[in-house]
Amino acid sequence: MTSRGSRSWFCSGALALGFGFLYAPILLLVLYSFNASRLVTVWAGFSLRWYGALARDEAFRSAAATSVEVAAMAASLSLVLGALAGLSIARFSRFPGRVVFGFALLAPLVVPEVILGLSLLLFFVACESWLGWPSRGIVTISFAHATFGACFVAVLVRAQLAGFDRALEEAALDLGARPWTVLMRITLPGISPALISGWLLAFTLSLDDLVIASFVTGPSATTLPMAVFSSVRLGVSPEVNALATLFLAAVSLLVTLAAWLMAQAERRRQTI
Repeated sequence: MTSRGSRSWFCSGALALGFGFLYAPILLLVLYSFNASRLVTVWAGFSLRWYGALARDEAFRSAAATSVEVAAMAASLSLVLGALAGLSIARFSRFPGRVVFGFALLAPLVVPEVILGLSLLLFFVACESWLGWPSRGIVTISFAHATFGACFVAVLVRAQLAGFDRALEEAALDLGARPWTVLMRITLPGISPALISGWLLAFTLSLDDLVIASFVTGPSATTLPMAVFSSVRLGVSPEVNALATLFLAAVSLLVTLAAWLMAQAERRRQTI
């Protein structure tokens, strides 16, 4: 009994230590975003001054708007491409070039970001010189982020389809439904958790990316990670803590909303 109790305390302590190591820096960042002092390591009382300074900072506001725009475009494009790729791999076991297609689909997951960013830069430069489009900016960043975001969506969709009950689709086809109707009314709602989580994952990865965006961007587009990286090279500002806190709150809200939507979809599926 004593040995079991000691083991339980050890596991609980190890778990608390692990979570503390992961989340204590984030909690400190949120705490010091309300610090009245300009020094990020000296607590001088509670204040909202840095949120006000952040609201007046045009560079950060413009970069945040650019990042949200790029992330939304990249996540939506990743959702379409990744869903189609995942459906192709899961439902069509034999087609010419399936092995090559699967390898190309997963390659961006293992290729270093520097190599991926450089290759995309050369590709966009070649396209601009030959076709006159696209000029480097929001469009090229969105396409670049969709390149690796689609891979994650495809993996999630493929895993969801592996456990999907195809008897529902077959029953709908036997009752006279067209394939497109089955796809829109049966298949896609059935894999909606993978689609929602894939979109959110692609959105988050796009917001977080610095390396690839630095390669493919132009003078007209600066994403938030690029602006933050340029700012912290001159010293950490409390505005960065406030900005990170706002984005943590936004991401937490999105994750909560996605969990609620997936729970509602699962509840409807069990009811049916």
